[in-house]
Amino acid sequence: RSSARSYCTRSLGLARTAHYQTTKMNLRSSCALFLATRSVEAFTSAPPSKTSFQTKLGSTSRDDENAVADAVDSVKGALSGMALAAALWTSPAMISGQLDPTAASQYLPSSTASAKEMASGSGTRVNKDPESLLRYGLPIKNKEVRTLQKNIEEIRNDIASKRKSAALDDAKKAKGIINSKEKQMTASCRDAQVCSDILANMKTEMTPLEVSLKESQDFLAGSEQERKALDDSYKVQDAIQKELTTLQEQMIPPGYVTPVPSDYDDLPQLEGRATVEMIVKKPDGSNFDIEGSLFKEAKMKMIIDGYTAPVTGGNFVDLVKKGFYNDMDIQRSDGFVVQTGNPKGEAEGYVGTPSKSVGAGKHGERLIPSEIFVTGDKAPFYETTIEDEGRGGEATVLPFSSYGAMGWAREEYDANSGSSQFFWLLFDSDLTPAGKNVLDGRYPVFGYVVEGSDFLRDIKEGDIITSAKVTEGEEHLKMPK
Repeated sequence: RSSARSYCTRSLGLARTAHYQTTKMNLRSSCALFLATRSVEAFTSAPPSKTSFQTKLGSTSRDDENAVADAVDSVKGALSGMALAAALWTSPAMISGQLDPTAASQYLPSSTASAKEMASGSGTRVNKDPESLLRYGLPIKNKEVRTLQKNIEEIRNDIASKRKSAALDDAKKAKGIINSKEKQMTASCRDAQVCSDILANMKTEMTPLEVSLKESQDFLAGSEQERKALDDSYKVQDAIQKELTTLQEQMIPPGYVTPVPSDYDDLPQLEGRATVEMIVKKPDGSNFDIEGSLFKEAKMKMIIDGYTAPVTGGNFVDLVKKGFYNDMDIQRSDGFVVQTGNPKGEAEGYVGTPSKSVGAGKHGERLIPSEIFVTGDKAPFYETTIEDEGRGGEATVLPFSSYGAMGWAREEYDANSGSSQFFWLLFDSDLTPAGKNVLDGRYPVFGYVVEGSDFLRDIKEGDIITSAKVTEGEEHLKMPK
């Protein structure tokens, strides 16, 4: 409850400083609901009392202890569902019809099932690494390379938490996988020799990684020498990860394109991935302050994923190419999302030739359909949400679990009202714990910030996007004929 109050206090402060459209009274109501649901979550997360539950269930067996746990989960789910339903009635952002992608979802626990795949976070651990999430989002099927990926990525977690022995063990495991499973991995590659060369490079780079990790063990904890050795380990591990990405990209079947219904042939589509770099500046020329370091401009690098969101990604890359976002201001920055894409004038999106299937907005905006790709499916589904499909709780291929995840904004009750507005989610694992993210499947994730995401902490309303450019993958953009 103490933590929840601090979030509400911060939100009420933002209401005064960031010109919230929500009235203070309604925001207080939302915070009261938030506090109540936090209390519910704290209560239902607590270990159940054996005595009280055994009295009700009349049993002390192992099976009935599982039944107790199931009963607690059921109560928690019901209370969470009631809280979410209450939010849908009381949240002014949802009632107003504004383009508000988060609304109550950042405050409320969800009654949906826990995520089933690592890419969406399982158990109490959330995968927050955007490059890892993008690797898991590649359309490949090779269990050996996924095992290798898990080991290599675990090395980074070990280094970050100074588990040096564990990092060395994972490095040895990764080297063992390369030695023993090379044939199975290269069999999935478009060019087996290219993959063999990549694996050889990865194995070679394991040696300096092990050296720097062993050096870090020899130095005093907290010393400058230890920090340098760990920094060196981190750099080598990052190089190995990039080799891993190249290896996995070689496993994408030749000519692979995510299937898209012909209804959307008159919209731009991204058949692969593209890189977009964006520069944001303060209108008064002041600096961005990132934990005491000052920068004249905020530079961000984003990977736009056409494998998971070909229509949404294609629409965004097309608008970047057109210069649509150049000199556009940031229109929302509230501690939960940073949002832009609303042009000056009466139109609320990009005005252009509309799709026959989706149509145009009230001011001639080119609209695009909702596009959701669920893990295990062969293609995205369109024009509905995961709840509309009766699949709430299933994992999406790309989740909202990374700081700087990019989502497509739309009106709350119209899945096909998106045009050009998008948001970066300022992911907070405390506000959005594993398995409780109600954004997944309601809004499409079409990319991640892979460099410079820390700048989002100090990007404010009124800051200006001075430049947005496609730097790689422009050839993957397919325009309507």
